[in-house]
Amino acid sequence: MSSDQIPVSGALAVRFAALGVDIEQVSQLAGLPGGLLSDGREKARLSTRQYFDIWRALARLTDDAAFGLRLGGDAAQEHYDIASVAALHSATLGEALQKVARYKRLVCPEELMLTEDGNGVRLHTRWLMAEGHAPDLLIDTMFAYITALCRRGTGMAIQPRAIELTRSQDPASPLLRYFSCPIHFNAPLDVLVFDRALMKLPFITYNQDRLAGLLPGLEAELARARQDDSLPAQVMEILARSMRGQRPSVNSVAAELYVSPRTLQRRLQQQGYSYQQLLDKTRHRTACHLLSNTDLEPGEIAFVLGFEELNSFSRAFMQWESQTPNRWRNRRVTARQENR
Repeated sequence: MSSDQIPVSGALAVRFAALGVDIEQVSQLAGLPGGLLSDGREKARLSTRQYFDIWRALARLTDDAAFGLRLGGDAAQEHYDIASVAALHSATLGEALQKVARYKRLVCPEELMLTEDGNGVRLHTRWLMAEGHAPDLLIDTMFAYITALCRRGTGMAIQPRAIELTRSQDPASPLLRYFSCPIHFNAPLDVLVFDRALMKLPFITYNQDRLAGLLPGLEAELARARQDDSLPAQVMEILARSMRGQRPSVNSVAAELYVSPRTLQRRLQQQGYSYQQLLDKTRHRTACHLLSNTDLEPGEIAFVLGFEELNSFSRAFMQWESQTPNRWRNRRVTARQENR
């Protein structure tokens, strides 16, 4: 799905009501037209911005810190999207996560990245039509949803190995109690980590016949979606998930795209970009997000972005925002306090 459209069914209003939330109040606070989500239509279609505004409105309306966990963890199977249905009928937990990551973008302009890292398998999300990361409440819901899917498929009380969150630390957060795993705050990305050893666990919901009927259509849709991808967007996606204390090289990005570095640079030039421009743009976005949403010091952010020293990061940030990182952060904090 390359267009900025997220289908939202009327079932969402039903689920919100079951949790004591008035969908009309949410819509009003999010600045959406009245009745858009509750007038009985088959599906409303929202932009990414509107969808995020719903989750931010929810966070303002509810004082239940575990709301997202309950919303995602208690999702009924009949409310699963097509990517989750394919995952549930997979043979193993590893295959299930691979299918969620592979087909999620067919449901909305969101990608799930699945990577192996030592003894862990890391899953994080990227919204194609948004700058920065998803609202915290949406992340809670998604992580609880994926964990519940794994538990339903295996019939076991699966728990993540760890969770990494971009938000600031919250001692009152219910996440540790819910997931029973280490929770790391002030991270560059929102990441759900599972033990690699769990990937071979069989799914009791495995249905080969159902998969045989689903996969050809999903693969055809995926092929059409990939034709619509722009090369600069693909490069920035790779760069964004590589911001972990190193400067991603053009060689490593080209390898992920299965082209030579020279071919990659030539194709980018044909679309009016250079590799360095995209790296700078990705660093700029990531820096602003980390300054705005975490307690990381500028020196720590410089390390995450792959700068060799703080002065280099400070000079780059001055070029981006015409002010120092600390001054930019302080202005953001002041603006938030004034808007409360």
